Amino acid sequence: MDRPALISETLAAKHCSADAVLNHIRDGDDLIVGAMNGEPVTVIDAIEAAPRQWRDVRLHQMYPLRCSRYIDGGVPGLRHVSWFLSPPIREAFHKGTCELVPNNFSEVPRLLERSTKCSLVLVSVSPPDRHGYFSLGVHGNYAAAMIGRVPFFVEVNRQMPRTFGCNQVHVSQLLGWCEADYLLSELPPHAASAADSRVAALVAERIPDGATLQVGVGALPGEVLKNLTHHKHLGVHTEVFGSSFVELVEKGVITGTRKCTHPGKILASDALGDSSVFDFANENPGIEFWPVSYTNDPRHIALEDHMVAINATLEVDFLGQCASESLGSSYWSSSGGQTDFARGATFARHGQSFIVLHSTPADESVSRIVAQLHPGAAVTTYKNIVDRVVTEYGVAELRGSSIRERTKRLIAIAHPKFRDELERQGREMGYL
Repeated sequence: MDRPALISETLAAKHCSADAVLNHIRDGDDLIVGAMNGEPVTVIDAIEAAPRQWRDVRLHQMYPLRCSRYIDGGVPGLRHVSWFLSPPIREAFHKGTCELVPNNFSEVPRLLERSTKCSLVLVSVSPPDRHGYFSLGVHGNYAAAMIGRVPFFVEVNRQMPRTFGCNQVHVSQLLGWCEADYLLSELPPHAASAADSRVAALVAERIPDGATLQVGVGALPGEVLKNLTHHKHLGVHTEVFGSSFVELVEKGVITGTRKCTHPGKILASDALGDSSVFDFANENPGIEFWPVSYTNDPRHIALEDHMVAINATLEVDFLGQCASESLGSSYWSSSGGQTDFARGATFARHGQSFIVLHSTPADESVSRIVAQLHPGAAVTTYKNIVDRVVTEYGVAELRGSSIRERTKRLIAIAHPKFRDELERQGREMGYL
């Protein structure tokens, strides 16, 4: 039998319905579910609707884009374990119907292997090519790290872009594959505020031509990219590739020609945004999706001499500690890759790490530059690796500065209405 015929035969033999996944799940299993648009919706629905009663089956996932019935505690025996809270499931976490595991994103594949059975990976993929390879579409993250190490059952979504990188799984490595056809979920753009624009301008003017960029998700980091249209020879080594990058590629601003590693290539772990991102990624050899254990490893990030990391936070104290994932003890998200990239950028020869935030919320009721973080707040980026903190009032350079200098510099970029009180608190604490 010739090779194409053998591939076709193997594909046909493993083609099945979504509920065929039930044959591969046992009580007590740990199921690893794809992040974001990597979630195989029809497969998860089939598990929820199973005619049997599950016992102690846990589904591990980062950033689900929908809140399934089982996440809300509606399916006995199924338990959601989140590795990063997304908006649809925050309420479920606060109600106690799902778990949250603290982590740095770069370590998630290793942590999953150490702390779970890794029974089965469930992901949505692109249709197979003529060689029998399915791509993980606009994702790599932790699922790509498990190819060849953990059994896979996949859903082929006809809308999933075919992409390149270290995110290819062969039909021979699958227990089965089913088919679906639904649009990918989009992340709508956020309208930028005047404060966003001021912060973005302060960051953009400090980014040199030829820099390699990592930019977090959100209106404020995204606004920075809109201020880079006159830069040259920029590269991308990022966790999430978003809509704002696409325009810079099309304008010739992002070329990757000055990158120290993977020159000419955009390297990402995931892509999320509007349809322009998915269209850009489809069949595009210029962007590659790699496991997060590679993209977010500070040792790899640091190899880019002019690495620039830009991430948002909720609150910064006088020591420079950044609370980016909780409002006091009320959890909002998780660490993600912020610490990974902050560390990697500061290790790079000419690297810079920017933490960006507004000086106050929209109603100006409180300062986000504070003497001490609110009780219960989780420290995401800790004081020893914080480099530059930026608000609409300026840039505080913290790395290598004393606590007294940090306090002065952070007060200087706080909202003017809170500066006197912050100075008083600084004196009481012995920092001024």
